[in-house]
Amino acid sequence: MTEIRRADRETFLPGCTAEDVTLDTGVTLRVATGGDGPPLLLLHGHPQTHATWREVAPELARHYTVIAPDLRGYGDSGKPASDAEHAPYSKRAMAAEQVALMRALGHTEFPVIGHDRGARVAHRMALDHEEAVQRLAVLDIAPTATMYRRTDRAFATSYFWWFFLIQPAPLPETMIAGATEEYLLAHLRGQSGTEGVPAPELVEEYLRCYRDPATVHAVCEDYRAAAGIDLEHDEADRRVGRVLRRPLLALWGEHGTVGRLYDVLDTWREVSAAEVTGSSLPCGHLVQEERPRELTERLLAFLAAR
Repeated sequence: MTEIRRADRETFLPGCTAEDVTLDTGVTLRVATGGDGPPLLLLHGHPQTHATWREVAPELARHYTVIAPDLRGYGDSGKPASDAEHAPYSKRAMAAEQVALMRALGHTEFPVIGHDRGARVAHRMALDHEEAVQRLAVLDIAPTATMYRRTDRAFATSYFWWFFLIQPAPLPETMIAGATEEYLLAHLRGQSGTEGVPAPELVEEYLRCYRDPATVHAVCEDYRAAAGIDLEHDEADRRVGRVLRRPLLALWGEHGTVGRLYDVLDTWREVSAAEVTGSSLPCGHLVQEERPRELTERLLAFLAAR
């Protein structure tokens, strides 16, 4: 039976309430909710938590009931044990968990907005749970299989952690434990294309969570899954011609790696039978923190379209 209780920490999202939702699986997710209207699911990336939506969520909550969880393994959500295939951290498992969360909160259909890892969960959710996802917006990513398939020196250099974090445990976990703050700060500096972003208080929040060895291990498992079982799921879809069938908005930072290396809209049209729209914003990878007002305007227009 689902259990919902008030969280022991306040959320960074103004006007929202933080709760811990324990699902039938026994996994507990930290969730911030606020606003009034149709449901809208926001999924953060790495190394962020739901706090990354601090500037965007309150504006969206003027029109929607915003639900912003910490993904499993991240922030203050549960960090279940993994297995040899890293299946508990596959995007299939994470997507199914988010659908279960939304159903537990009384929502059977909803749009999804995802950034980074959260956008990869949203992509898998729209494939596996088409009946639940009305439309989706993905922020600063190309499809995972595409990015691995087109790996070159420029991509491997810019996104080195895709290849570092997937190494067998406990090598990356041990190395990060020896220099957690230095590693995380360098990672965040590389993501942002805007001075002063992330804000100092958000940096401290991300660092608080990253100091937990269980979080770092879960992050590694997320990336290990992406380089293994997630690609197997993608290949199975490709073989049977399974593609996205919900409207998709792709937005990206023109100064980020994704925007430099890919024709982003074309990469999404390769895996979609539905309408794909989008464009760049003048920023780096952290679109929701670097350009929150412009992002919110584009999201609201996309969500209102019929």
